[in-house]
Amino acid sequence: MERIDNLDKKILSILSLNARIPFKDVAAECNVSRAAIHQRVQRLIEDGVITGSGFDVNPKSLGYSTCTYVGITLERGSMYKDVVSRLRHIPEIVECHFTTGPYTMLVKLYARDNEQLMELLNSQLQGIPGVVATETLISLEQSIKREIPVKTDEE
Repeated sequence: MERIDNLDKKILSILSLNARIPFKDVAAECNVSRAAIHQRVQRLIEDGVITGSGFDVNPKSLGYSTCTYVGITLERGSMYKDVVSRLRHIPEIVECHFTTGPYTMLVKLYARDNEQLMELLNSQLQGIPGVVATETLISLEQSIKREIPVKTDEE
């Protein structure tokens, strides 16, 4: 990955606040041409600095009212990849992390209600070979969701 300079950081800062902003507006704010912005953004995508630009869909609008974090303890940490391949088949799981601390893994999932959550836990997650325990934490409210701040060297 190439070094990210101050112009890249300024572009990232602008786009992280509004990914739908037209490149001409980014160019005006950065005092460079639209072509320069287009080239920089394309390079940032190719270098893996920008990893997405999609829309966030509100799960509640699709009937998923329960956001849950599940700590998963595995029989052996080396089973992680096999368990992840099984978790990929559960569409309600939106994130999965291999972690330190009390759990081997932490997953984030959405359920329509507590009944579906219980089915996901009992019939699917706990039935995966290698899963020895789960601990469920229901999110009551998401208070903060944002991108990591991007600061230029001048700031």
